[in-house]
Amino acid sequence: MKTLWAIGLLLFTISFVRADVLDIKKDVPEIYVVQKGDTLWDISSTFLHSPWRWQDIWHNNPEVENPHLIYPGDQLALIDVGGKRRLTVIQRGPTKISASGDGRLKPQVRTSPIDNAIPAIPIDKIAVFLSKSRIETPETLNNSPYVIAGQGRRIISGKDDIVYARGDFDETKNIYGIYRPGKVFEHPETEEFLGVQALSIGSARVIDSNSDVKTLEITRTSEEVRVNDRLLPELDYKASANFYPKLPKAKIEAEIIAVEGGVTQVGTLDIVVISAGTRESLEKGDVLKIEQRGEVVKDQITDDLIQLPNVDAGLMIVFRVFEKMSYGLVVSADMPLVTGDIVKNPEQ
Repeated sequence: MKTLWAIGLLLFTISFVRADVLDIKKDVPEIYVVQKGDTLWDISSTFLHSPWRWQDIWHNNPEVENPHLIYPGDQLALIDVGGKRRLTVIQRGPTKISASGDGRLKPQVRTSPIDNAIPAIPIDKIAVFLSKSRIETPETLNNSPYVIAGQGRRIISGKDDIVYARGDFDETKNIYGIYRPGKVFEHPETEEFLGVQALSIGSARVIDSNSDVKTLEITRTSEEVRVNDRLLPELDYKASANFYPKLPKAKIEAEIIAVEGGVTQVGTLDIVVISAGTRESLEKGDVLKIEQRGEVVKDQITDDLIQLPNVDAGLMIVFRVFEKMSYGLVVSADMPLVTGDIVKNPEQ
């Protein structure tokens, strides 16, 4: 019994040490200068074999302004922190220079730091899914404000047109997205209802709210706005994009249930929908391994149908989380992927 206990303690100790030791790549640059277009994933991949361990390698330098944010032009380097190698900003990039009252030049503090800081993953790939595309329940859509008419009794309206709406508006908001119910998602195995896609039709601004009927001006459209289209408060996608690559807190095993863009095969920088969300403790920034589902083949000797093992095929980062579903960006794909492939925790 003592022997078994000792073996168990040894295995636990080894696994703990492995989890604590960062697998830093060889021949990493002594100083890395952040480039415009870089992402935290790019930089973490430059230094780590396991780029989802960004928070383990990153060290906030208290001597620089906003040490948790990184900007183009910043200089990064590995330093020793308590006997461990950690990545940090050793020098901020060029700042804006202005003339003082006595004619001397002096640096100015950066403005809009969150807007200029590099994101976790490419913003241009996910912006529309952060601000516009969303998953809701039928109850949320059915209880949201709705368009009752266009100006001049129009049935359809477009950009710069006036529309009228009724419903339970949030008086603190004046910018609304215009949505229409779309695809209904069900779990591929249990057939549980997961959510309904709210299709983004456009945006509108409340210009008169002094009665039961609100007056709105349409500021953006992707297609014609119709009577009965629903209104939901617009989201700030820049704030939603502020997250870091990390491991999930809980064990995850889900499936790719849809691919955005009407494609059938999934590759790097494609957007996928997976069958797990906040209910499974998923969060923005969680990194998941993608496994290509093993084929079912016939054993020619016994005539049995055999499920082949899954194959490691790529990685994805979750960037938008709903109760039972999430959006993710595929950051690497070693082979073509399809709906039905598996996503789960990567090995540490």
